[in-house]
Formats: sequence, structure tokens, C-alpha cells
Amino acid sequence: MTGQTDLIRLTAAGTAARIASGEVTAAEVTEAHLARIEAVDEKVHAFLHVDHEGARAQARAVDERRAAGEKLGPLAGVPLALKDIFTTRGIPTTVGSRILEGWVPPYDATLTRRLKDAGVVILGKTNMDEFAMGSSTENSAYGPTGNPWDLTRIPGGSGGGSSAALASYQAPLAIGTDTGGSIRQPAAVTGTVGVKPTYGGVSRYGMVAFSSSLDQGGPCARTVLDAALLHEVIAGHDPLDSTSIDAPVPPVVEAARAGSVAGLRIGVVKEFAGEGYQAGVMQRFTEAVDLLRELGAEVVEVSCPSFDRALAAYYLIAPSECSSNLARFDAMRYGLRVGDDGTRSAEEVTSLTRAAGFGDEVKRRIMLGTYALSSGYYDAYYGSAQKVRTLITQDFERAFGQVDVLVSPTTPTTAFPIGERADDPMAMYLADLCTIPSNLAGNSAMSLPCGLAPEDGLPVGLQIIAPAMADDRLYRVGAAVEAAFEARWGHPILQEAPSL
Repeated sequence: MTGQTDLIRLTAAGTAARIASGEVTAAEVTEAHLARIEAVDEKVHAFLHVDHEGARAQARAVDERRAAGEKLGPLAGVPLALKDIFTTRGIPTTVGSRILEGWVPPYDATLTRRLKDAGVVILGKTNMDEFAMGSSTENSAYGPTGNPWDLTRIPGGSGGGSSAALASYQAPLAIGTDTGGSIRQPAAVTGTVGVKPTYGGVSRYGMVAFSSSLDQGGPCARTVLDAALLHEVIAGHDPLDSTSIDAPVPPVVEAARAGSVAGLRIGVVKEFAGEGYQAGVMQRFTEAVDLLRELGAEVVEVSCPSFDRALAAYYLIAPSECSSNLARFDAMRYGLRVGDDGTRSAEEVTSLTRAAGFGDEVKRRIMLGTYALSSGYYDAYYGSAQKVRTLITQDFERAFGQVDVLVSPTTPTTAFPIGERADDPMAMYLADLCTIPSNLAGNSAMSLPCGLAPEDGLPVGLQIIAPAMADDRLYRVGAAVEAAFEARWGHPILQEAPSL
């Protein structure tokens, strides 16, 4: 029998193949990952809730189906870490907030249901910035998560729990959500792969809303192929989500297996460089661009001038939508209730509950959004931000008229120390400088490892951006880059991560 250490280091595709062949059982794979969580998560704090019995039951069901001769899906029996923003029937969903502490949903999100139907074993729920508001997972009401490369540094955010679970070998697959970069930015700083599908490509039904026109769930993995396999499981039209795209899922798995950039035109975004970018990040990015040329791509510089305004537009649109979405947390229907002693009005109870239940960053964004939507300021702030959003979309359209995909660094810097930017919201917001434009336009984007920064030995991410509904281009280019890196260094970049 394969040892537990070997099992946790397999790819998701490799794990599924061994389960399907009978070399190992889904139960053995699940136990190996539960043991890993038990061994290391006290230091990493990737999980908020581990569903030991639920995971074991799901694994047993896969083994029973195999024993009965049923054909298994491509990820059947593979463990997964689920960001605690998706509802899960029977186990807690907190969204990293005290206001939903202990809440157990009565239904599964569409994404959760699709994972279960595919035989994916959900190990538990991962830590995150409260209501997905943050770039470091320091805004979680339940404490920060550490980066497995250096536990004193952030694992990215808001989905730092999912990225840390991957990088510490607690799960081979994870799910994140991306509102302004919260899948791609954690992937970059932990040396993993993260994909933001086209907006509407993955159902948002049962995903607790932060900013409804920006939020998008997506796959996180340690390899491009694993991400593609997970993407195919969770994507597709959902009649329960009015923003879901009623169209076939792009052929992402086929593209990941093909992995070629020969003949492609690849654009380097001029605006994603300059002051504020770490020297080592730019060095590794430049090397990745040179590698793309070697692989047969034509590389051209592309200018998208409106991208310089993306950060400002985002921090008006996202808080405005969050101020509306979070109004439902009023202590009357579910979640935390404070001060309900029979002497206070409903308004007073709501006020006390929100004061106790929401953290500083959530309160900050609610206030910003409420102000931006208020009478006399709506057109000047929110309206203007939406006009900038249109300009950014037009910049993308012009760029994709010249090239097949765009590339950039995923983040301006590598992982920064926990606490370094906690008191400087603007410095924190700059972590998403390169990722936000794709959320505003709704197109697809990926981050994958492109080496380690020489000055600190920490992972650097390469961002690939494709047009809406051309998600397969991400996987085609990403797989080619990944294979070239493996051929050059003899192993995936992630394997260099320090053991815990």
C-alpha cells in the first residue's frame, strides 16, 4: 500500500487514477489527508471546520460505487478544501465572521452539490477574510492563516485558507472565490494554481454575497491539469443563478492536456509594471515572458490606459454592493443576536449585533459603500466608477483584438509579513493591483507559479488573462509554461516549499 506521505503529495489526477484502478481506496486517501490536517493545521490554521465523519462517509460511498462496478468521475475520491463562503448542508458556514458563527445552513450551494455529485470528498471549510473582504486572511474573525513557505507571512486573501491547505499538502484541491483577485493572489504567494473563471461560468447560488457583479467561484490546485479537472466539475449553467451563463463549458481539460503556445500572440500589459513592483517579481516575470517566446509565442506590448483607474473604481463598486448585500444581517432571521433582553427595540438589537458581529474591514467597506450610494453622491462616485468599468472593458476588447491572451505579474510583491499592512488599508488594497481589472470586465484569468523571488526565496505568480468564455486559453498557455518550468528544473516549483 502507498504510504500516507506519498498519498498527500500526489496530484489530484494521479490520486483519482489510483482510486479508479483499485491501487488505493478513497478511504485511505481521505485518512491520509485527515492525518496531515491533524499534524500541521494547528500551525497553519487553514481550516475553520474539519468534517471528519462527513469526509469519511463520502469516501466510503466512492469505494462502494467502485466495488459495485460503477464508472467513477475524473475526480471521484479526491479530497478538497472548501472556502467557508459556500453553504454546506449540515456543517457550519461562517464566511470568516462572528455574525454567522455557528450557523449551519439547511441547503448546499450549487457548487457544493456538484462536488458531492462528482464524488469529490469535502474535508472541511477553510479560513478566509471576513465576507471575503481582504488580501491577506488577517481579517478573519477566527485569526490569521500562515503561509506554509513562511508561517510569519500571509497566504494571500481572501482565500488564504484554501491556498495554504494546498501548499501544506492538507488537500490536493481547493475552492476559492475571486471578487478582486482572491483566488489568484493567494495562488501567487503560495506557489499554487488559481483560476477565476469567466463571470457567470460557475454558479453563485449558495455563495454568500460580497459584491454580486464581481464575485466568482473557481478552482485552486497544485497543477494546471488538476485545476482544469476541478473547473469542469463545478462549471456550467445553473437556473438557480440569474447571472449564470447558459452556454457549454469551454474545453478546459482538453486545453490543459494539449499545453501549447505555438503560434499564439501574447500581450504584455504596459501598465502592470513600474514603481511599487518588487525587483524579484519583475525578474521572474521577464524570464517567463522570455520562456513564452522560446516556446513559440509572439510577444507584443499592449497598452490598457484605463487599468490605472481600476483600483479606485473597484473600491467604490465593491463597497457599494457590499453595503446592500450585508443589510440582510440584521439579527432578526439567522446568525448572531446581541442585546435581545426584552428591553430594546429591533433597531437597537440590530445595531448592537452588527457592532459586535462585523469586523473593522467589513464596517469600513459598508460605510464607504453607503456613502457612495447616498443622495447627492451616487453619480459622482458610484456612477463614475461604473463608467470607468466600461472603459476598462473596452481596453480589454481592444487588447484582445490584437492578442490571444494577456500576461502580467499576479501581484506586485511576494507574501508580506503578517501585520505589516494591517493598519494601512491602502497598502493592503494595492496587493490586488493586477487582478482587479479582470473582475471589473468579467473575463477569465489564472495565476500559476513562475519561480521564486531571489531576494526572499518566496513564490512569484504569473497571471494569464483571456477573453470571456475563452477560459480554455488560460489552461493551454498555463500548461505549456508549467511543463517548460518542470523540464527546466526537474520538478514543480511547489516542491521547494519548506516542510512543516
